[in-house]
Amino acid sequence: MARYVGPVCRLCRREGMKLFLKGERCYTEKCAIEKRNFPPGQHGKTRKAKLVGYGVQLREKQKVKRIYGVLEDQFRGYFESADRQRGITGETLLQLLERRLDNVIYRLGLATSRPQARQLVRHGHFLVNGRKVDVPSYSVRIGEVITVRETSKQTPSIQHAIEEVKGRGIPEWLSFDPASMAGRVASLPTREQINLPVQEQLIVELYSK
Repeated sequence: MARYVGPVCRLCRREGMKLFLKGERCYTEKCAIEKRNFPPGQHGKTRKAKLVGYGVQLREKQKVKRIYGVLEDQFRGYFESADRQRGITGETLLQLLERRLDNVIYRLGLATSRPQARQLVRHGHFLVNGRKVDVPSYSVRIGEVITVRETSKQTPSIQHAIEEVKGRGIPEWLSFDPASMAGRVASLPTREQINLPVQEQLIVELYSK
């Protein structure tokens, strides 16, 4: 699956908020938002376009896509899947994105950012119910156990991530045992447990036109 490989700090600047795409750097004064909190480009500092209607909806969609690291075709696929299910479409969309394996690895604190989690998954460092899964978009289910492979437990990036994100906390829908480096999906995430400053209803309105 294709992925964005360009500079990520400009994505945060374009959305005007931290998307936490660079791990611990985002928590320091080196963060691009702290230094240059205006859109990238030649006229970013001087031209402030007023967004209304479609523009607001588009920015909200772009924000969510960039947070989870998916491109347009894949994101639309998630939306269509959410639209077919019972419940509130916007909340179901966020739930599907939260259940991606790379996001779960990030939420468990085994990676400092979602891009790093994606790379670790692709390199085969994790098992789901004892089986190696190297597909970042794999959708976890209730009761599934995610563990670090025995040969990967001393991987410097994973060890560094565990140490770096100790105070970040684990979402209530997940549980984690530091001793065995294993996490479990206790339930499906609710909207209240998905701590993202996004208005998913605007995305539903955009795709419903």
